[in-house]
Amino acid sequence: MARVGRLAGAILAETEGRYFLIGNTKEPCDFRAAGFAPPAEIDAVKQAYVSLAVADAVRIQAPSLTLRLEGEGLARLLARRFLIERNGSVSDRLWRLVVGVDEEDEAPEAEELDAQWLIEVPDRIWEIVRDSVLRCL
Repeated sequence: MARVGRLAGAILAETEGRYFLIGNTKEPCDFRAAGFAPPAEIDAVKQAYVSLAVADAVRIQAPSLTLRLEGEGLARLLARRFLIERNGSVSDRLWRLVVGVDEEDEAPEAEELDAQWLIEVPDRIWEIVRDSVLRCL
């Protein structure tokens, strides 16, 4: 079972004992304090995700998602679902939609959420949702 959370505004995915950072960070990140060796380069416009090397104990911050998709395919799917292509950033609006919180809400009801539906929803349907959520108000 894969676990997915956030790290410095990007997405952190743990799958089969490997960790992937999806998207660009939005704030300074002390990778060592988070349990990782600093990656050589993060540019999600060039490459949507990077593999992270574990250097110490890692804890995925709540809220987190659980998904039954493993390996690098998970990182690819999360990039397609959450990244804004022009700048490689994770859409906070899409993340809040998936974890079930409004902008006013501080935290979801559960710390760990089953998000298997995110994998199962067809790409064409997700694109409609994505376009609606990302449309400027």
